[in-house]
Formats: sequence, structure tokens, C-alpha cells
Amino acid sequence: MRQIININRKWAFTKDFSEIPAAVPEKWNFVNLPHTWNAIDGQDGGNDYYRGTCCYIRELDREELPEADRYYLEINGANSSADVYVNGKKLAHHDGGYSTWRVDITEEIDVKTLIAITVDNSPNEEVYPQMADFTFYGGLYRDVNIIAVSNSHFDLDYYGAPGIKVTTEVNGADAKVEVEVFITNAMEAQTLVYTIKDVHGNIIAEEAKDVSVTKTVLDIPNVNLWHGRKNPYLYTAEIKLVAGNDVLDNVSVRFGCRTFKIDPEKGFILNGESYPLRGVSRHQDRWGIGNALLPEHHKEDMELICEVG
Repeated sequence: MRQIININRKWAFTKDFSEIPAAVPEKWNFVNLPHTWNAIDGQDGGNDYYRGTCCYIRELDREELPEADRYYLEINGANSSADVYVNGKKLAHHDGGYSTWRVDITEEIDVKTLIAITVDNSPNEEVYPQMADFTFYGGLYRDVNIIAVSNSHFDLDYYGAPGIKVTTEVNGADAKVEVEVFITNAMEAQTLVYTIKDVHGNIIAEEAKDVSVTKTVLDIPNVNLWHGRKNPYLYTAEIKLVAGNDVLDNVSVRFGCRTFKIDPEKGFILNGESYPLRGVSRHQDRWGIGNALLPEHHKEDMELICEVG
């Protein structure tokens, strides 16, 4: 079954390099992720804001990894363009600093595997925006993981997407939930088990389908409607890819059921009730940290946004 191994700790980092080294350089600085090289110069107004290409390197021991058929490197945020090298071989390029992307590194895995990620926050015509009222922090400013999966798995190759799509439709007191999944290397005799759970984890709908049936509709009787802060009720859709008694892979996503419309006189209508919308602009950065926020910083930001209404 899918396993996710976080590799945020102890990356060698430098702004000054001319080529990808063959080993972890001892004289580079060592940093933990999330990390940005603009935590100070991107905020202090000292006219020394660095925009260029920097390099992160980490050695991966085969013993760190569980047994699996395929291994993906998952990068949740590299601002703003990046390249991935594994044991000196360039495997991928990505433009855009605000999205997850993945690289299949299976064929390059060895007893010792050297991962190098170059990240560039220089102005370029491939990344939007390039002019704004915020700093374009450079760095691996979100988590980096290894995802270990079987040959048959929910898709990991399509633009960092989760391999699952949920669409809801409210009908009176009930709801229909359309669940669609995307699978890599599906095989005969495999089964998909679709499950809907309530907020407490209780199963309220479940059915098994042949692996060829990648879209199905499940019913939620007496649906509990998501209603913003008044009732932020979320269900969970969980799908397992099964062969015999073995779970090969699983994915899940939380979702809410609600109706909405926009009325020119009454404004936004949620579940048949007028619901005022109040916006707030949030820049994900902090003094001395830049955009490399930790979970507790994100949580505090959300609490402050709720506090102001």
C-alpha cells in the first residue's frame, strides 16, 4: 500500500555552484525544509534581494525506503522554476512555484541515491506573475516527500493531481456523490472499493466495482450540508485498489455537500440562505521566515482570519 516518506531534513544548500556535484558537498550550508533563501533579504529593504538559481542536495539511503515497485519524488512547492537531477541525470523541469509536482525516480534508485534540485526565482516569461506587491521568495518552501507505490496505483503523473475527483449534487434531503478515479497500470482481477464516511469516520455508503469502473455514484441519505463557519461539515471519500486480499493503493479526499447561487438582489445564497462573503488578503510570509512557513504558522494565520470575521 502507498507510503509517504518525508525527506525535509538535512539538505545541503548553496547559492554558489557551477555544476551538479557527484556527492554531498561538506562545505555547503545544511538546511531543513521548508526553506527560502530570501527570509531576510526579501524583507529588510537592504537593496540586496537575491534572485537567481540555487541548489539543494540530499543523499537518500536505500534503507530509508520501504519495499515498493515505484518511487516518486513529490515537491509541494519550489519557487519559481526548478530542475530535478538524480545521480547526476536530469529527470524533470517544472515552471510555477505554487503547485505540487512529482517525478518518477524508480529507475535511478541505488544503494545511495543523490537527489539534486536546482531552484530559480529569477524573472522569466514562463512563470506568472512577475510583478506584484509581494516578494518572489526562492526556495523549496514546502514539503518534499518520497511516495512509494505498487505498479498499479492511483495516478501520480498528472500535474500533481490526487488521482481522485468528487462531485456532489444535493436532491432534497439527500445527496448523490459522483466519485471518479484515475489509475496507472490497472490489471485484470483488481477491484475498486468506494467508501463514503461521515465526519466521525462511520461508513455510510460503500460498494465494490471492477477496476474498469473508474466512476460511480453513491448516495448520502439525510445529508448534512456544509454551511461555512456555521456548519463546516465534511464527508470523506476513500477508494482502495484491491487485488485479492491485498490493498495495493488507496486515496481519500474530504468534501462538503451544499447548494449555492448568486442573486443580483440578495447576493450569495448558500443552501437557500443569504450568506454574506467577506474576503481577506493573505500573503504566506512572516518576518524572518519568508514564505517557508511551518504548520503552526498556517494554523495561526487561519485562526486570525477567523477572528476578524
